[in-house]
Amino acid sequence: MALITLQNISLAFGGLPILDRISMQIEAGERVCLVGRNGEGKSSLMRLIAGKQPPDSGRIIRQQGVKIGLLGQEVEASLAGTVYSVVSGGIEGFMTLLDQHRDVSSRLAENGSASLLAELAAVEHEMETASVWQVRQQIETVLSRLQLDPEKDFAELSGGMQRRVMLARALVCHPDLLLLDEPTNHLDIESITWLEEFLLAGYCTLLFVTHDRDLLRKLATRILDLERGSINSWPGDYDTYLRRKEEMLAAESSRHALFDKKLAQEETWVRQGIKARRTRNQGRVQALVEMRRQHKARRQQVGNVRMVITEAGLSGKLVAVLEDVSFSYGVDRVIRNFSGTVLRGDRVGIIGPNGSGKTTLLRLLLGELRPDAGQVRLGTNLLPVYYDQQRAQLDAAKTVIDNLGDGSDFVEINGRRRHIIGYLRDFLFTPDRARSPVSIISGGERNRLLLAKLFARPSNVLVLDEPTNDLDIETLELLEELIMEYSGTVLVVSHDRAFLNNIVTSTLVFEGEGMVQQYAGGYDDWLRQNPVHQEKVPPLRQERKERFKAKPTGHRKLTFKESRELEELPGRIETLEQEQRRLFEAMADESLYRDDGNAAARAGTRLSELEQLLAEAYGRWEELETVREEYSKIKGLRTEG
Repeated sequence: MALITLQNISLAFGGLPILDRISMQIEAGERVCLVGRNGEGKSSLMRLIAGKQPPDSGRIIRQQGVKIGLLGQEVEASLAGTVYSVVSGGIEGFMTLLDQHRDVSSRLAENGSASLLAELAAVEHEMETASVWQVRQQIETVLSRLQLDPEKDFAELSGGMQRRVMLARALVCHPDLLLLDEPTNHLDIESITWLEEFLLAGYCTLLFVTHDRDLLRKLATRILDLERGSINSWPGDYDTYLRRKEEMLAAESSRHALFDKKLAQEETWVRQGIKARRTRNQGRVQALVEMRRQHKARRQQVGNVRMVITEAGLSGKLVAVLEDVSFSYGVDRVIRNFSGTVLRGDRVGIIGPNGSGKTTLLRLLLGELRPDAGQVRLGTNLLPVYYDQQRAQLDAAKTVIDNLGDGSDFVEINGRRRHIIGYLRDFLFTPDRARSPVSIISGGERNRLLLAKLFARPSNVLVLDEPTNDLDIETLELLEELIMEYSGTVLVVSHDRAFLNNIVTSTLVFEGEGMVQQYAGGYDDWLRQNPVHQEKVPPLRQERKERFKAKPTGHRKLTFKESRELEELPGRIETLEQEQRRLFEAMADESLYRDDGNAAARAGTRLSELEQLLAEAYGRWEELETVREEYSKIKGLRTEG
């Protein structure tokens, strides 16, 4: 029996439902990743499964006695006490038994009576039965790995650190089903790699949401894709899902194109007048009404983010030169005798544990801090924009529009004047959402807003301090492409290993005691160059292979067989479309239903087959035509050269 089963679940917050009669289940031992864009309802689905929110309709079946743990996006307001008490509070009865043991031990030290010895023995037996000592050891391990001080007051921690405490609380409570919503936010790379190993140990079933593609690839045994109110299950790993999802979207696009073409034909026919109202054509009219209903009910795929960076003129060739730079906060030495050079066009990643000084190094590189010792020389004509991880540049009391426009209805992007509503649409803000106060929008939306605000400013130095938190994967990949095309200099602090691998040309690594070392390449390249981390080096990721290798489909000539196939495809498509038109006409004639009761069913089955065959033929035609055109371009360039 599945641990959790959802049957025809619907949920809406006004407007279209974010969950529209979805059904799914999770079996014991699975590690399922829930993917989808910001705002598709991933966090809401997590809360439904955890029992934190009821659905509008449908049924949720939980296996009897199943224990569910949840790390959500929001911190529970009712939690208080030390970090240790908050973390251990997720384990039922744990603190009660420890308090009993402490109380009896204290009284026994004052009065060593036989009755107290018996009481202590009983408490210790109960503790052994409940594995209290092992649990306490695990709590201490988790606190240490997540760099949490057990004596700190939970209420005094920053929002990011409080969420880290909530992650520890979720990990130590040993649920049957663990729900993790963006667990790597606010974790450094060392903590993320430990979390991967902890979760791979497989002590519980896992449903998780993440933008960290490395974590996703290592953990997921199945992908659940939430889109347009529906959910689809994709067995296998993330790369298999990406390939099959692309194929599905291509087939869907072809089906919609054929449907829309047929709808347009029927609309033209019905407007011809009286012929469409004849009794023998009423079936065709009713079919048109149904096609209109289906077209209206279709939920289109959400548009893509269309980000553009406004670039300024070139900076000087030297951006920053640091010579024997040291910096301290009181007695804490953050940076010790660091020397390095940043040139125009460099894309520099900065890696290190939380609190090691990554943001401090950024501020030294920008000239915002003066070193205690050494020298920082900045280049000429520098126009930086700075993405700060706390999003302090956003005013939560103002609307999205006011944060971006400062009272103006227009922004200028690369010399082009654009209305602010249109510009925000490129970042997936609807007009209503654009007029909302920043205080009520999601973390992912705040990140997109800050990117929109920064990218509207001319720059030649792009400074990104933890830009990937809360971004969905599609937006993250577009951000990577923008950075790769940016002609200026990029300085980026990130814990996202795939992000670093895909964009940076060199990496500055904090290696303890204020020492910073520079390495060529990204995260994996650092591992390869550092003997201490050799065993952690993964095989070259498929994503990087695809990004950096030449695309063979665009640089090769069609084979003889493919050329013949391309020549024959238009005729094949025409033949299939003619058969499709004949069947449509036949099904509009009532005699088809009167003379042979099975003929209509056979015609409907054949129409479905034709739709699939046409989708495949159009897809193949486009594929071969692309190869032919790209090869012709390359050949033309070589001839000109």
